[in-house]
Amino acid sequence: MTPERITTIDAVRGVAVMGILLMNIVAFGLPMDAYLNPVAYGNKGPADLAAWAINFNLADGKFRALFTMLFGASMVLIADRADASEDGLGAAATHYRRMGWLFVIGMVHAWLIWFGDILVQYAVAGMLGFLLWRAPRRALWATVLGMLALQSAANIGAYADLAIVRFAAEAPNASADAIIKWQDRIAEQRGDPKTIQREIDGYRGGFASVAETRAKATTFFQTLVAPITMPEVLGFVALGILFFRNGFLNGEWSRRRYLTVIALGYGVGVPLMVILARQILYSGFDPATVAGADAISLLPRPFVALAHAAVVILIVQTGWLAGLMMRIEAAGRMALSNYLGTSLVATTLFYGYGFGFFANLSRAELYGVVALIWILILLWSKPWLDHFHYGPAEWLWRSLAKWDVQPFRKP
Repeated sequence: MTPERITTIDAVRGVAVMGILLMNIVAFGLPMDAYLNPVAYGNKGPADLAAWAINFNLADGKFRALFTMLFGASMVLIADRADASEDGLGAAATHYRRMGWLFVIGMVHAWLIWFGDILVQYAVAGMLGFLLWRAPRRALWATVLGMLALQSAANIGAYADLAIVRFAAEAPNASADAIIKWQDRIAEQRGDPKTIQREIDGYRGGFASVAETRAKATTFFQTLVAPITMPEVLGFVALGILFFRNGFLNGEWSRRRYLTVIALGYGVGVPLMVILARQILYSGFDPATVAGADAISLLPRPFVALAHAAVVILIVQTGWLAGLMMRIEAAGRMALSNYLGTSLVATTLFYGYGFGFFANLSRAELYGVVALIWILILLWSKPWLDHFHYGPAEWLWRSLAKWDVQPFRKP
């Protein structure tokens, strides 16, 4: 019988749900153009560029990849448990009910709270990824490599389009049209000041103003960004299933093997990311250079993400920081509640119907808010689970999926 809880998975998930805030905070507190380009807005000095560089090297895409892997692992963990149960719905029915309601929760989150929702994308990926539930190792590796190769091809295509425009503009006998076209791309990368100001005004307004501004961003995200990045999500879902089946996420590997993963991830992946960050900085966030770095960064991303996971698993195995790890594990058990709760806290802080801090803090200053939210997550998760079986969002999701009100308060 599959165990109800796996401590290492809960701990890694807790780190992942906290870690994704390192990049999401930029989308919460600054105009959309600032997410990839700190020059577009929120850059007031070296501290802001340093904040961008540190997160580019260690966080950007890495914690999202890790969170996605854990989604894949949890998907098969729950399917295994449902398949072994004699009184349940069965694996397929349980899974697709869960994904259907996750889609609904994600749509509510995206359209009523925050445009950068990942739950809708996860629900779709989960519906497709269930085909991998009992797939053999070779099929899982083929899916990982195939999906990431497809994502790389899309990213390289975006880079090639920009590189061709730049090459034409920088040629010795470049035409005026070629130069103007490249300058337009640079201006687009840095953001249109009028568009940025409209976004700022929109999020600093009341409920109606925020809803209108958020609707535009949500439409862009769900119709363009989510479909383009779906191969990457499916690839990391498959990788999560693979590393659950081989015992990595379950804490079943030896200490030496986890140390090897850490050495490879940080020793190979991080130096490559540092090189890419230097190129971007030296180019002045040139659009083609940013796109090229984005394409290349997909290669070290899983290595760094797995190194992050290996560090957490080793800490759990050795019993270090036991008190802190208990709180992080609780945060991981309530990952959905903490993910949604983070959005509620952050949007209340930044949007006009709350405290209206949107675009008032620099990139570096936003990390004070991150520290505040992390403290809240660590303070409330364990006490809540001391009194209740599930986090509030997990209880709602579970009750909807089973179409039966689940036990909530502990005796």
